[in-house]
Order: sequence, then structure tokens, then C-alpha cells
Amino acid sequence: MSNLPNDNTIVALATAPGVGAIAVVRLSGPQAIDMCNQIFPSKDLNKEASHTIHFGTLKDGNQVIDEVLLSLFVAPHSYTKENVVEISCHGSNFIVQQVIQLMLRQGARLAQPGEFTKRAFLNGQFDLAQAEAVADLIASDSQAAHRTALNQMRGGFSQEIRELRESLIHFASMIELELDFGEEDVEFASRDQLKTLVENIQKVIRPLIASFQWGNAIKQGVPTVIAGKPNAGKSTLLNALLNEEKAIVSDIPGTTRDFIEDEITIEGISFRFIDTAGLRETTDTIEAIGVSRTQEKLKQASLVIYMFDLTNSTPAEIEAEQEKLVAMGTPFIAVGNKMDQAPEQLLQSLTTNKRFNGQSQKSFEVVPLCAKDSSHIDALKTRIVKAVALDHISQDQTLVTNLRHYESLKATMEALDDVLTGIANQVTNDLLALDIRTSLHHLGEITGEITTEDLLENIFSKFCIGK
Repeated sequence: MSNLPNDNTIVALATAPGVGAIAVVRLSGPQAIDMCNQIFPSKDLNKEASHTIHFGTLKDGNQVIDEVLLSLFVAPHSYTKENVVEISCHGSNFIVQQVIQLMLRQGARLAQPGEFTKRAFLNGQFDLAQAEAVADLIASDSQAAHRTALNQMRGGFSQEIRELRESLIHFASMIELELDFGEEDVEFASRDQLKTLVENIQKVIRPLIASFQWGNAIKQGVPTVIAGKPNAGKSTLLNALLNEEKAIVSDIPGTTRDFIEDEITIEGISFRFIDTAGLRETTDTIEAIGVSRTQEKLKQASLVIYMFDLTNSTPAEIEAEQEKLVAMGTPFIAVGNKMDQAPEQLLQSLTTNKRFNGQSQKSFEVVPLCAKDSSHIDALKTRIVKAVALDHISQDQTLVTNLRHYESLKATMEALDDVLTGIANQVTNDLLALDIRTSLHHLGEITGEITTEDLLENIFSKFCIGK
């Protein structure tokens, strides 16, 4: 894409490939309207207003290709800020190819992946973070992911970054001014004020960095590991949550040798449930590999559902396992399976939060259920949403969902730490200015004020062709 000019007209299928009722072929560039005029004899499109739709026939010479609707967007009032025409034709693969070939003969060229959005960015329609949110919006498959991408596309995240950067630019210019008067004893930028500013900026950046854990989980799906000892009912629970026979269920311990994964949406949040091999000491080589993979998945999880078999678990064992989960640091839900067969005394102690063996359960709680008949599954789903606390995220709250943004924010934080260290050690203005410029560079990478062609190509090449 980097070697292709941006002043010509591009064409691509904007809807999903395959047979459908309609398909939309999109053109963008200075000649988009003139090209369509040559093959659309029904009207003179150059005389029509922007944001209008026109019905007529598309012709290749005397041959009619299709009856179409042409949506007209005159520059700069379009997605790319160029002349844009969207041709809605019948969704036959043959017709679509005929229309695209016709436009190529008129002088258009095939668009590269993401080139429409890249042109919108280069023409100032939105910044780079907003452009990336377009791809996230297209890929969103849950309410939370959709809401987060839409907020970023509308510029909520970008506005915060711009405000931080502008406040730093002012002080950077003052420091640079002092460098011009190096031989004179003048101070245009108060070090105390700079220190306060940097600390205030860090107070904004710190929660943005922390939000990536859940922002990325919303975007990719919350990785939720179902773990426990063999025959606790992990595979049965996965099937109950998915409402399908995804995992093999057997009374034989160690049936699940590798992890099984699938995704569902609960209350607008996407969860990736991972059924794992039972945790136990084993001499079986294959099962041992599965246990090792389970332990790796536990380290990567954002939430753990740890299952106990209430028919053969003692209060002391349950409490000991929960202590291990607390030490691991990952949010978890303790689930007691086979409640229909559990000893009454054990079941009562779980539901009334009584003490185990004279020791307090602290804040531990076990959710009893019967995975086999899906009893209490809805209550568990409610607990799952509550455990990740994503139901409390407000609609306008800024979450970092992009790894590139996360890395830039961390680099900014490190550079700001260097600024504070420099102030404390009374370093020279040129070193202080260098650290401030580094902070500005990393903040500018997020919104695209600082960028390279390689970065742009890497970002937009991941978009679909027609976007």
C-alpha cells in the first residue's frame, strides 16, 4: 500500500463476499463521480447534490449490467473526504465482478485492505486511534465490545490523549525557550509547576494503563478457565453454559486431556470459556501434559471457575483450595457441583456461610449447582458477570482495548518518570527537554500525530478490503 498513490480513484466490494440480496461496490477518489457518469446514462451525476440516491441502469456500452442505486457523496462530505460513490447492485458474484471490472476499465484501481479508512485518516477525517476503532467496531460481537469501540471511534479516548499532549507541549516550548537564553539566568517554565503537571498527567494515564486488562478482555472475550480436580463436572458445566454437547462427559477420571474452548455472550459481555484437564498428580504422560497446560491457562485467565465435587469434598479441602486461588491473584468463583447429592450439613454450611472446622471462611463463598441438569446455571452466569465487574463500566468510561495504545501509554509513563527524576536531580534543560519530547512522541503515536508509513501499513493492512 505504501508505494501506491493516494490521488487516484479506488474501487472495492464494501459488503461481505458471497451471494446475497444486494452488494455494495464503493469508489473513492477525484474521478469517482466522472467514472460512474460514463456508465450510468440515467442522470448526469455531476449536476446532483451530495448525499442523494439515484436509480437507473449500469451499462457497458449498449449492454445493461444491472439496475442499481447510486449513493452520491461529494467531497469533502464523505467518509474519505473525497468524492465517493456507492453502487448498490444485486448480490450475484457475477454482477459484482462485472461492475468492478467496468470501473477498472474506466481507470479505477483495486483498493488495498483498509485503504478507504487510511485515506479518511490521511485527509483528516479522524485520528489514528479513531481509525483503529472502526475495525474494532466491525469486529465487535458483544454489546460491551460495540459500546467500547463506538466510544473510541467518536473520539472519547483521543480527546483525553490530545489534552494531555497539549498541556505538555506548552511546557516543552517553555523549556526550549530557556535553552535559547542559556547564557542568561531566566526561567520561563517553573520546575514546581512542571512537576505538578507531570504528576497530574500520570494520574490520568495510570488508570488508562490499568484498564487494558478489561478493555482487551471486552474486545477479545474474557478468558474464563474452568478448573478443578478430575470428575468435578467441568466438561458438564461447559456444556451447560454453552447449551450444547461441546465436551465429552465421562465418569472416567482424566477424560479431558487438553483444553476445549468456546465463546458465549452473557449480558452483553463475551466470555471465552476454557474447559481444562483435571488437576491432580498423575503418571500418565498424556494426562500430565494436559495438567501442565491447565496450569498455564490458569496463569493467563482473567477469571477462574474452580469446581468442587460436593459428594467427595470436605470443608477443609474446599477452604485449602480457595486459599491457593487467592494466592494466585486471579478473580475466581468457587462452584460446588452435584448439590443434589451433597451431604446436607456441607450444603447448609456453604449456603449459610458458616465456619469450616471452627475457621472463618473469610470472604469465600461457594456457589452450589447441579451442572448435569443445568440447575442454578443462570445464577452462576450472574455471578460471572459480577466477578469481572464489567457490568459497572459506564457507557462513557474510557477503556484501552488496543495493545499498541497500551504499549505507547507505558512508554509515556516511563518517560514522565524520567522527567520527574530529572527535576529531582536538577538536570540540565536539554536533558529535561529530551524526556518531555519522548513523552510527547509516545502520546503522539497513539493518535497519529507521530507516525511512520510502516506503522500505517501494518495497521490498515489488517482491515477488510472494502473498508
